[in-house]
Amino acid sequence: MTFEEYQKATAETAVYPKEGDRGIVYTTLGLASEAGEVAGKYKKVIRDMNGRLSDEVKKEMAKEVGDVLWYVSQVCAELGLPLEDVAAENIAKLRSRKERGRLAGNGDDR
Repeated sequence: MTFEEYQKATAETAVYPKEGDRGIVYTTLGLASEAGEVAGKYKKVIRDMNGRLSDEVKKEMAKEVGDVLWYVSQVCAELGLPLEDVAAENIAKLRSRKERGRLAGNGDDR
């Protein structure tokens, strides 16, 4: 599946308020919430499982990462951006940083 196909598929299940700026607000908050769920699942691995990931937890985390991806796709849609373009621009940025020896550090302008 391509990013374009995925973004079109997510649009089919995108049921949320979209009037005014509510769509971008809803999807941005959803993205933050789902990313928190991924982190929370791993936090419990550290607390309860001595940092050892079980296959069951990996499956649970994969579902949450899928939800993160859905929200990333819909944030892009709300911004009028093709997910494929956002992904390509991100890789170009990271490759440039790598070539210049600037992967480590802080800030966007590395």
